[in-house]
Amino acid sequence: MDIYKVRKFGDAVEGNRYPGRGIVVGQSCDGTKAVIAYFIMGRSVNSRNRVFVEREGAVYTEPFDVSKLEDPSLIIYAAVRNFENHLIVTNGDQTDTIYDGLAEGKSFYEALESRCFEPDAPNFTPRISAEAVFGGESAEAGSADGAGTFKYRMSILKSADAEGSACNRYGYDYAPIPGVGHFIHTYECDGNPLPTFQGEPERVQIPDDIDAFTEEIWNALDEDNKISLYVRYTDLASGAAEARMINKHC
Repeated sequence: MDIYKVRKFGDAVEGNRYPGRGIVVGQSCDGTKAVIAYFIMGRSVNSRNRVFVEREGAVYTEPFDVSKLEDPSLIIYAAVRNFENHLIVTNGDQTDTIYDGLAEGKSFYEALESRCFEPDAPNFTPRISAEAVFGGESAEAGSADGAGTFKYRMSILKSADAEGSACNRYGYDYAPIPGVGHFIHTYECDGNPLPTFQGEPERVQIPDDIDAFTEEIWNALDEDNKISLYVRYTDLASGAAEARMINKHC
């Protein structure tokens, strides 16, 4: 088994109708861009009734048809936010938990200590989170400290058993490698209940072209269940960000 194998994103989800919500973080092949991607999927009418919207650099899930909105508690949230030189992306309202924790001087992992998996028995959906940190760990936005560099980390909080009696916490810190990203998602596959993601984040290829990567991810996801996708490439030298968004309902 080649533990350093890097697959195309499409190969990582091939034949998987329902990986759920997923995060990819890594570096473009030419080494000049930090890359994040986040997608959501849905099986129920309530879950499918969503779109991504971007406001002032943050990305939110919102109902597509407000009249059909049932329970917003686990499906409406800020998915992507910036705090100084930290770019945060998660699959739930723990985005705000991390943001507030960083503002209080906590680390990414310390901020998540107050959270656990989602209370949606019997699935107990994992909370997946990631952050990209540009420059030095304590550098402020626009600072020259460590300019042109970044690092990233990921977390998954998931149920320790089928009863949801305890929470297991896993964290992963990565040194960026050109062309390599790490992909984590909520579920192994479709099922009732949905089986939780297992193992470490998967290694996937990240091309230089944002449109090519956006198209690759979107086309690889199951047509019936995919809902929205957001991809952002950040230039490490200038800090300029370029983003793409796809909503099935728009």
